[in-house]
Amino acid sequence: MNTHDGGADAPEAREAERSERSERSERSGGVEAVADAPDAPGTSQPPPPAPEPRTGVAALSPRYRIGAAVAVAVVAVAVCVHLGMVFLHIAPSNTVTKAHGKAIDDWIYPEFEQNWKLFAPNPLQQNIAVQVRAQVRTADGGSRETGWYDLSAQDGRAIDGNLLPSHTQQNELRRAWDFFTATHDNGNRAVGVRGTLSESYLRRIVVLRLERGGAAGAGGAVERVQVRSRTTNVAAPSWSREKVSTDPSYRVLPWWGVSGDEARGGVQ
Repeated sequence: MNTHDGGADAPEAREAERSERSERSERSGGVEAVADAPDAPGTSQPPPPAPEPRTGVAALSPRYRIGAAVAVAVVAVAVCVHLGMVFLHIAPSNTVTKAHGKAIDDWIYPEFEQNWKLFAPNPLQQNIAVQVRAQVRTADGGSRETGWYDLSAQDGRAIDGNLLPSHTQQNELRRAWDFFTATHDNGNRAVGVRGTLSESYLRRIVVLRLERGGAAGAGGAVERVQVRSRTTNVAAPSWSREKVSTDPSYRVLPWWGVSGDEARGGVQ
């Protein structure tokens, strides 16, 4: 009797259990069914995601990566050497500067000269213009003398209205003249070994400016140049009682001969 009853109730119990599980699965959104269900035969798994493409230096071939690494190393070494030279140049006298002072000066002057005029307590109150004239040999073998070229005025026109003027336009000529006056006395005689270097530097700049301006004319060549400065005091403001002369004063340098390489712009 008990066996008959248990056998009759077993299918009904299993059916009730399946119904209850189906209702729970529907209430949970089918998550359990999906999670518990085995993969259907014949279905394929989705392919793994493709690796992201390489960018930057990593995208280069090994040969070019080696070249980039060498270039970065060279630049880093050059920067370290330059910073070291500048530090030794402005540092107090020490064993290294005494032993290698000439090498340090050759590296620094004239392009990387250091000074602190930006913080001077007495700012410059003069307008200084650098001018040049030349003796040229014409194409027919004759000789003539040009008028004065105001190189500072040319730089001023290039800077005026220019939002991003170049360092050359702003400072090249001015720093070259400052370098010359700092290494020469009032009689334009060189003081120390840097005097000759400052002359060569200033002469190179003015000769290149004359060549670019076509001062020698077609087929001509610059043979000699003469440089002068025109200094004018800045006028006092209208509310000041200070009396300042605005008459210009000139400092005229002697004539300098120009070599063939300089005339052709081949100065190193």
